[in-house]
Amino acid sequence: MFKWIRESFKLQQSAAAEGRGVKGIDVFEDTFATVYAVGDIHGRFDLLLEAEARIEADIGDNPHALVVYVGDFVDRGRQSSDVLAHLMTSHAPRFTRLCLRGNHDDLFLRFLDAPQSEGGWLDVGGKETLLSYKLDPRTLREAWNDQFAVQDLLRRHVPDSHREFLRELPYCARWKSYFFVHAGLQPGVPLHKQVTEDLLWIREPFLSKGPELPITVVHGHTPTEEISYGRGRIGIDTGAYATGRLTVLKITADGADPLPYRQV
Repeated sequence: MFKWIRESFKLQQSAAAEGRGVKGIDVFEDTFATVYAVGDIHGRFDLLLEAEARIEADIGDNPHALVVYVGDFVDRGRQSSDVLAHLMTSHAPRFTRLCLRGNHDDLFLRFLDAPQSEGGWLDVGGKETLLSYKLDPRTLREAWNDQFAVQDLLRRHVPDSHREFLRELPYCARWKSYFFVHAGLQPGVPLHKQVTEDLLWIREPFLSKGPELPITVVHGHTPTEEISYGRGRIGIDTGAYATGRLTVLKITADGADPLPYRQV
């Protein structure tokens, strides 16, 4: 993907993930002095732009930085297509983006590949995502019994480039002693034996026990009012689509602290 990223080891694939997406953990080397992690965006393009503006202001005259987005770019909010287009094509002048797969991104991809068998996605925020692509879910429902018509509608509204972006999203990344992932890890299980389904979906026992490994996990997936600190973990999903607060965590050799929100 990038010159400073190398594949470290393979993950155990769940049945649902078999044959789809990136199958390994990408480990990036000690290239950046500062890493920022951005919580679940969920279709709030406005908050994404505001968060990146905060990052730009914080970088100041510092060296080039890395920004890790922990997934869930789509669903619930009304600007999912804009979020993906921005993350794919916009190049920030002083930081590099690394986007990870969230469970909602995975559900969207599964729906695009097999809409009739993955229709449950429409009830967990998918309708808003379709609307962001100017596709009325009612139009899709009217064609539901004709798989060719449904696929034609999706192909005409969702660009192939967006599908490929979703398909290539890695599941996780590591920087020094920090491990970035959407949902979390199965406690005490070595990284190379983690199952991708857990990386996308797990809550307990991870939230209570933490990773039980010599790392600090930075994750989203479980929304809380404020940043959540647990055993060996930092949760940065603050429910942006509903609260208007998209969390940015700044990580340096001195530790990890959230960037202040802009005062309205």
